[in-house]
Amino acid sequence: MIALSATAAGCSSRPYGTLVVGPSAPDASQVDLLVATTRAPVAEPPGVMFGGSRGRGLDFADIVVSIPPAGARQPGDVTLPSSLPANPERDFTILRADRMDLAQAKANFDARIRRTPGRRVLIFVHGFNTRFEEAVYRFAQIVHDARVDVAPVLFTWPSGGNVTDYVYDRDSAVYSRDAFEAVLQALVKDPNVDSISILAHSMGNYLAVESLRQMSIRDRGLSPKIRDVMLASPDIDVDVFRRQIAEIDAEPRPTQFSLFISRDDRALGLSSFLARDSTRLGALDPAKEPYRSILEQGRVQVIDLTGMASGDFTNHGRFASGEVVGAIGQRLAEGQSLTDAKGGLVESLGTFTSGAINAATGVATGAVAAPSEVFDPTKRERSVDTAAQARSLTQ
Repeated sequence: MIALSATAAGCSSRPYGTLVVGPSAPDASQVDLLVATTRAPVAEPPGVMFGGSRGRGLDFADIVVSIPPAGARQPGDVTLPSSLPANPERDFTILRADRMDLAQAKANFDARIRRTPGRRVLIFVHGFNTRFEEAVYRFAQIVHDARVDVAPVLFTWPSGGNVTDYVYDRDSAVYSRDAFEAVLQALVKDPNVDSISILAHSMGNYLAVESLRQMSIRDRGLSPKIRDVMLASPDIDVDVFRRQIAEIDAEPRPTQFSLFISRDDRALGLSSFLARDSTRLGALDPAKEPYRSILEQGRVQVIDLTGMASGDFTNHGRFASGEVVGAIGQRLAEGQSLTDAKGGLVESLGTFTSGAINAATGVATGAVAAPSEVFDPTKRERSVDTAAQARSLTQ
């Protein structure tokens, strides 16, 4: 663990305190994110907004990120400022970062979804060891590089932001299930929303799938508005997932589940070690039993990214690459169904899914959050139940 952490820490720096409003650039692009979070707000230092502590309920923010002009970065890259103020010609720059209450968040979203073609919502749930800023910047990159009109919603939960916080992060994911379900229920009940796609990464998949499981049990199935659930390198025990998908697998199930795997994912290898060598869903071999049968019975489509070029030492973030995100965005822009196997994502990327499972188009992107020894300097505070405030979302 120490060796992996030290190596990953040496590969990249991590943003902290960079959510400070800066200038724009003439040729820069803008991504406007609605943020829902179970993190506790942070007043100091400036430029942090939310830390790694568990909040007292759902909080909201409106964040606009400026993306540098095309020649300044490669698709898939997040170019962070080395100093403040950021240079919008080469850096991701914050143009607006405002906290909102529930009423403001609803009004903000309603205005946004009404001007979104197709009235499509894209929700992103980040993974283990992810700071608030990292989730913001990575999702902004994904939305920009996909080049498709959606209403982007970031759901960020209280990750401690350090490799030693694995248990804390897992408990925080469980803690946030009711809040995430409340956000989904509010979107499903909103008459302005036509379709919802969910992208979850790493440990965020556990939160997302657990929320969908309890939502399916409560409502006796998932809403047809929830079109796609994209499982990106999920840090979920395979046996646990088999039980989860069985609870969601009501007939007819309108939602397509797509799984992106990398069998050479070092981060999931570490997770497997921490979990007493249990196989993680995002690193399994889909051609082998019992995994093949589990995926077939759960009607889960698989795309294998093993061996694909990766700028991430851990191979945990291949699905955030410009190549994958660009192919996904093109299909969405053309109005093709994510479950349409003809001319699918596998063919457009030139990858191959082994075994008898049919590879179908999916979308799975996420924050690259490689293990690091950098601790979140924010002091944690004790939390209370979020369910009461979460329910107010649907009222």
